[in-house]
Amino acid sequence: MKQTVFTGAGVAIITPMFEDGSINYDELGRMIEDQIAGGTDSIIICGTTGEASTMPDEEHLDCIEYAVKKTAGRIPVIAGTGSNDTRHAVALSCEAVRRGADALLQVTPYYNKTNQAGLIRHFTAVADVAGVPILLYNVPSRTGMNIAPATCLELSKHPMIVGIKEASGNISQVAQIHQLCGDDLAIYSGNDDQIIPILALGGKGVISVLSNVAPRKTHEICQLWFEGKTKESLALQMEMLPLCSALFCDVNPIPVKAAMNLLGYKAGSCRMPLGELSADKAELLRTQLQQHGLL
Repeated sequence: MKQTVFTGAGVAIITPMFEDGSINYDELGRMIEDQIAGGTDSIIICGTTGEASTMPDEEHLDCIEYAVKKTAGRIPVIAGTGSNDTRHAVALSCEAVRRGADALLQVTPYYNKTNQAGLIRHFTAVADVAGVPILLYNVPSRTGMNIAPATCLELSKHPMIVGIKEASGNISQVAQIHQLCGDDLAIYSGNDDQIIPILALGGKGVISVLSNVAPRKTHEICQLWFEGKTKESLALQMEMLPLCSALFCDVNPIPVKAAMNLLGYKAGSCRMPLGELSADKAELLRTQLQQHGLL
């Protein structure tokens, strides 16, 4: 049985920015402290929600290093270092580890994509040299590429590939992955509206956008489940469902950054090409934050 990087709710943390688009590190530090105080079980830095795709390598790595130093070993820091160029993913991953990342999140190659055999070669190339645990990231809606259950089984045989963030939305696929891989591949929900279904299929938690605005509640959904309080866990998931929907009323992370601004953080805007939230969607978001007692 492999060691699990974390159980519970890890936050896919946003990257706060100034008006000129540069990273607001002081505000990122404030967010990290508030996440830890709110019970978050892991910081996932420079993922999709963190806008890593618009970061040059040095900025990307500086952001990872800052999160590592700010977190100071209190909870794991998982760094997004995936790429559609295997050599780039390897180089970025090795440097992120040198700067202190506890684990790495590796998305499937996008745009040029590959086949399943290519996925195995790609992820294995990173896992062979990184020296820290690897979480795969399956998000076909963004990449056009799905990690098949049989491919998960093959990758789970690597000692450093320990988990997967499953954001395919395909619950049957999640069941197949767990049936094939068991404890050799920890499964994390990549969708906040599917935490309970994935926990019920043996999942270890969630890598969450919702945690940015409601870290305690997201943590509690998982913790209650692990304590055997399944009805309470389900009730809390259902309670948070309208807010989850509001946080995905537009392309992530547009809504969650708007939400964090509403909550008093200096989150700033998203970098282009991401746009601003429309007035009607902003009102929907504000209403949900109010109804959940966050505003």
